[in-house]
Amino acid sequence: MASNTYDMIVIGAGPGGYVAAIRGAQLGLKVAIVEREHMGGICLNWGCIPTKALLRSSEVFHLMHRAKEFGLKAEGIGYDLDAVVKRSRNVAKQLSSGVAHLMKKNKITVVMGEATLPAKGRVSVKTDKGTEELSAKSIVLATGARARQLPGLEADGDLVWTYKHALMPPRMPKKLLVIGSGAIGIEFASFYNTLGAQTTVVEVLDRILPVEDAEISAFAKKAFVKQGMTIMEKAMVKQLDRAKGKVTAHIETGGKVEKHEFDTVISAVGIVANTEGLGLEALGAKIDRSFVVTDDYCRSGVEGLYVIGDATNGPWLAHKASHEGVMVAEHIAGGHPHPVKPESIAGCTYCHPQIASVGLTEAKAKEAGHKVKVGRFPFIGNGKAIALGEPEGMIKTVFDAATGELLGAHMVGAEVTELIQGYVVGRQLETTEEDLMNTVFPHPTLSEMMHESVLDAYGRVIHM
Repeated sequence: MASNTYDMIVIGAGPGGYVAAIRGAQLGLKVAIVEREHMGGICLNWGCIPTKALLRSSEVFHLMHRAKEFGLKAEGIGYDLDAVVKRSRNVAKQLSSGVAHLMKKNKITVVMGEATLPAKGRVSVKTDKGTEELSAKSIVLATGARARQLPGLEADGDLVWTYKHALMPPRMPKKLLVIGSGAIGIEFASFYNTLGAQTTVVEVLDRILPVEDAEISAFAKKAFVKQGMTIMEKAMVKQLDRAKGKVTAHIETGGKVEKHEFDTVISAVGIVANTEGLGLEALGAKIDRSFVVTDDYCRSGVEGLYVIGDATNGPWLAHKASHEGVMVAEHIAGGHPHPVKPESIAGCTYCHPQIASVGLTEAKAKEAGHKVKVGRFPFIGNGKAIALGEPEGMIKTVFDAATGELLGAHMVGAEVTELIQGYVVGRQLETTEEDLMNTVFPHPTLSEMMHESVLDAYGRVIHM
């Protein structure tokens, strides 16, 4: 094999790409990975990881204010925003260099630069030193996505921010407007609100966190309002008038437009895939609203070209990208992996209270024609939650009434992003209500609520 010829070339070293490269190398393939910016991609550098580091700081800050409840004394509580951000950046840096180490350990060739696909099986990379031409029978496109910019609401880094600016804020907002109430919008709203920014969230749809179960959205909204947030649903930001140090937002609700003044706006209105300028159209790939159309095995319809993660169909989550990366590498190496099932992928939002879900919402299950049995259990009925001082939350489970199949699980409250995995494993093993009822959950744990929620669906709940 010529030195610039590989079995597999991966474009993009985010959680989809770098995992695909590692799995390919494990399977004995000769692998190269091309990255234009940071090892670890958005997730490690500007997304999942640094946001969790920030949110952890705000969570500890929130707990410090509650010290008295726990019989503790904490006086003169404050924060240093620069130090909070610095910790977050250090966490990201540590993980990014970890990815570089994994590439070396697995003998993966790393090419830093901007890639294009001039022809089938060929990758051209513009590097600092000029252009490098690589070739491979299989190419994995893992180029990810970026924040969507709406006309008139574009970010400027000063008054109007994207997630990147919000991770390295030039100042602490006093009056903050967050446009969009998906996971990214809500996490930043939660972070800045906890640190004292007067926060307003605007959602164009009829409820915040629109992909979640309606009951969970309603519960979360109540919690956010109690924390001092203003939530505007069925509302649209029509324009932003920017002046020195202030933004006037024209917000339309119920057919009338009102003006509200803020000093900072965070735009979190979805994503656009990084698929332009690569030469995909010329190769014959089909692109739908920036995302490359693929089959169950992430094949693009162009021979030898796979597309994974945020550059293709949703859900646009890091763990989905990683799993697709493994699947595609196994496929390329001649294996027979199972396709990734989007409905078996959990979503987690790390606001306060946390939100997590997997599978169908109650409404979606009914829409799909299922007769359902639904169980619920509140945190207030759980000993561990009360001992932790976290009595606010609920767990909801949705079963098929005829077969007992677990169709979906939805949670809001402390640590639910860790709890959800129990139901994810259950769904993977095609569990029924009976299996879950017969499982002994350890006491005292938050996980007991998962058991109780199942029991409740069948009229057998114990602690309520």
